[in-house]
This record gives sequence, structure tokens and C-alpha cells, in this order.
Amino acid sequence: MGFLLGFVLGVSIGLALIIGFARHESGRSKRRQELATTVAAFARLTVEDLKKIIPAQYYPSWVLNWLNAQLTKIWPFVDEAASDLIRSSVEPILEQYRPVVLSSLTFSKLTLGTVAPQFTGVSIIEDESNKGGVTMDLEMQWDGNPNIVLDIKTKVGVGIPIQVKDIQFTGVFRLIFRPLADDFPCFGAVVYSLRHKKQLDFRLKIVGGDISSLPGVSDAIEETIRDAIEDSVTWPVRKIVPILPGDYSDLELKPVGTLEVKLIQAKELTNKDLIGKSDPFAVLFVRPLRVQMKTSKTINNQLNPIWNEHFEFTVEDASTQHLTVRVFDDEGVQASELIGCAQVQLKDLEPGKVKDVWLKLVKDLEVQRDNKNRGQVHLELLYCPFGTESELLNLFSSNISLTSLEKAMNVGGGEESGSLGNIASQKKKDVIVRGVLSVTVVSAEDLPPVDLNGKADPYVILIMKKSNTRHKTRVVNESLNPVWNQTFDFVVEDGLHDMLMVEVWDHDTFGKDKIGRCVMTLSRVVLEGEYTATFALDGAKSGRLTLHLKWAAQPIFRDAS
Repeated sequence: MGFLLGFVLGVSIGLALIIGFARHESGRSKRRQELATTVAAFARLTVEDLKKIIPAQYYPSWVLNWLNAQLTKIWPFVDEAASDLIRSSVEPILEQYRPVVLSSLTFSKLTLGTVAPQFTGVSIIEDESNKGGVTMDLEMQWDGNPNIVLDIKTKVGVGIPIQVKDIQFTGVFRLIFRPLADDFPCFGAVVYSLRHKKQLDFRLKIVGGDISSLPGVSDAIEETIRDAIEDSVTWPVRKIVPILPGDYSDLELKPVGTLEVKLIQAKELTNKDLIGKSDPFAVLFVRPLRVQMKTSKTINNQLNPIWNEHFEFTVEDASTQHLTVRVFDDEGVQASELIGCAQVQLKDLEPGKVKDVWLKLVKDLEVQRDNKNRGQVHLELLYCPFGTESELLNLFSSNISLTSLEKAMNVGGGEESGSLGNIASQKKKDVIVRGVLSVTVVSAEDLPPVDLNGKADPYVILIMKKSNTRHKTRVVNESLNPVWNQTFDFVVEDGLHDMLMVEVWDHDTFGKDKIGRCVMTLSRVVLEGEYTATFALDGAKSGRLTLHLKWAAQPIFRDAS
């Protein structure tokens, strides 16, 4: 009996110890998991995040102080080496971006001065795409005193020395150490890039003169410097420095998709001409590389131009890149004058879906110097990641979001439309979508009064731009909220590149007055087949027009021969 009691007691105590140990280990494991989660969360914090949640007195300033102290010590040597490197590597870039008004653009003097940059923040980035490496962001600020003199020559052979002064720069540099290795220094290569340019200010001054005496030259040179920096070191552009022997082609910049842009129109542009109106044209780019920048045609003497032009751009990093639009006034033999510029972040675009945007033009994308109204520009955007077409081999059984172009090419179905495999094998630029567009002019509301009696006698004119085919509704007398419910058909030869212009007019016995208009591409109706929408009238103080559009299309292909 005593043996049995001892046995039971021993087993009970043993079980209790095992349960207690198991619970203890389970708690330790849980605490480890929570700690690992916390560490991973901190690893994802950026420099700005750390500054927001950690008071300045607790920020790890000793790391930054040590980095800044070391950089200050070696700065004279860095200045000498970097000046030679910049001269040899940047001069070809400046030449590439050289404005057409200049015949040459070189450095005559180049030193970085005595003031070293200062690191103001550091963080380690957890990046799933950088497995096997370490990514570090360093925030840097530089209020330098460099001695930089550019030697420029104009087309007429005049040489002008221009000094770059009062440089102020703040940005975040990204360093990627990859791949990690067992051999010292434990990584195979270093990749560096300007991840984010927060501020870049400088002043141009003619040595011994005033640069304002050369109209257009200052803006052209400043734009050249900014474009060169944007395309030479700004992310996703990156520079690779091999440390250990190996193949680092996987670190190089590679395209990931295409951006299709339709430049539709602009409105209310600032007039830059003293006599007549501006002659606007637009320059568009994702990267300001000269060979990748697209220029529209010039619309003479017009502040509300309609371009209806299509461009395509290569995208390397949709999460960080943007489309830039600059609208200029063509001054003939003189340098073109900037009317305004705008940007669209590609991360705001849904892949495979058309986005229609109106962008407000500003004077400067870097520094908002004034709030003057410079007009708006109207774009239609479509981002297509690579691989979309190859994934569409089974159109009707897949839920993949299609691009408007791919859906448009398959509208109508049937044997004549061809298999999707055949369609996918064709270049997009070789596709024409022919069909019939039915437009029902439903009604208008809140039209502005035009006649002396506070009313209007409105009617609508519809114009297909390429064919200049026109239709006209009946006149509704004495109404600011007319109802027409009239339908008109247009035979469209190329639905992907045509546009519909709808104008509202007031009928008078001895003439007519234009109330307003709206301009639209056919992308949405080609994509959806049918829709009803209400459009604001451009050029009118008020007024909206309701239309119903329906599309019946048959895609064909241009003869490749």
C-alpha cells in the first residue's frame, strides 16, 4: 500500500512537473514569436516612421554622429575623387539632355566644396524581393558650397560661363548589399540609388552678368540638370558596384510592363503670346531619357487644344515611377516656353483598367511657387504588366482583369474575330476596331441662360473627329433643361483611336451661340459595350449633358505586308 501510494504520488508529481514545464515552454515560445513579430515590424519602419514614434532624445543619434564624423574626416579625399568621377560620368549625361538652344554644355570648374553632407536618418528595410540581401535607407542633407561652373555655347557660337550656386539637397539614398556571402566583406555587390529626392534647390548665375538677360536659357539649363539627376541616379535607376567576382545581372534594371497614354486635350491654358494665342504642344515621359520622351503635335493659336494622340512607355517599377506631362508654347526659332506641368503616380493605376484623369498644371513639380491657374490636361491611362497577354489564352473561362485593348479586340466574337491566341500574337499598334457607335442624346440640365428672357433654345451637334461625320438634334425652345431622346449612328473605322465631340449650341433667328462642349474617347464604350453617363460642359459656367452610348464592333487587323 505504501509502495502504491508512493508510485501514485511520484507519477502525479512527475505529471505536474511535465505540465508545468510544457506550459512554461509554451509561454516562452509564444513570447519568442511575439518578439520576432515585433522585431520584423520595427525592421519595416522607414526613417520617417522612426522619427514619428521615437522622440529625438531617444533616436540612435550616436550612429548618425559616428557616420557624419567619419564622412567629415574623409571629405577632402571624397571631394577630389568624386569631382573627377562626376566630371567624367555626368558630362555625357548633360550632353544627352542638352537643350536644343545650346550647342554644347560642359564643366569648366567642378569641386564639391568644404562642407560635407550630413546623414540625418538610417533604417533597415525588409524587402521580400531582396531575399539573400540587406537593404538600407540613408537620409542625407547637404547645404553645400561647391564651385561648379558650366561652360555653355549657344547655337550662334557665343560662350557663356554659368555658375551653379546655393545648392540645397535633401533625399534618401538606398543601399542594397546583395548577395550575402561567406567571404569577407560578406556581400557580393553594392547597389545604390537615390530612392527619394525630397528637395533640390539651386541658383544659376552668369559669371560677371545676369542670366535673366538670356530669356529661356535659365529654365532650359535648370530643366536639363533636374532631368539628368532624375534619369541617372533616381530610383528605379540603380548603380551596381561589384565587390566579389560574380554575375550580378539579376540586380540590373529590367522593364516590368508598358504604360499606354492617350493625350486627349487641354483646357484653359495660360496664354503666353502677346499677339494671338499660345501654340501648345505636350512632352510626356516616364523617364526623362531623351529617346523615351514623346512629343505631341503643335496646335496653333489655341488655348483649348485637342490632340487625340496615343503614346506607349516602358515601365521598370510601377510602385515608384510616375508619368510627367509638360505643356509648352511653341515659340518657333526661340526656346519654347513652359505653360505648366503635371504628374501621375503609376501606383495609383489599376493594372489592366483604363483610368480617365484631368490633371491641373503647375509651374514647378518640385516647389509650388504660385497658385496661378495654368489650365488642365486630359489623359487616358492604361498600365499593362508584362505577361498579361500570355495569361489570356482562355478568355471566357478566366476571371483575369483584361486590358481595354484586349477586350476590345475580342468584342463581337465569332470566327472572323479570330482566336485569342492569334489576337495575342499581333502587335497592339496593328489592331483596328471597326464598328457602329450609337449615341442617344438624352437630355441636358442646368444650362446657362443665353437669351435676354433668361432662357435658351438649345440643340446638340455630334462630331466624329476622324471622319468629321456630323449629326444634329432638334431645337428645344426656351428651356435650360431640355430633353431630346434622339439616337444617331456613326460608322467608326478605328474605335481605339477616334473620339466623339459633343457641342451644345443656342439657336437664334439671326445666328447661334456655342454654350459648351464635351470631348470623349471611345475606350469605355468599346470596353463595356454600352453605358449611360452625364458629362459636364467645358467652356460653360454650368450645365450637364446625359448621353447613352452603345457599341457593336468587329476587330480587324492591318495587313502586315
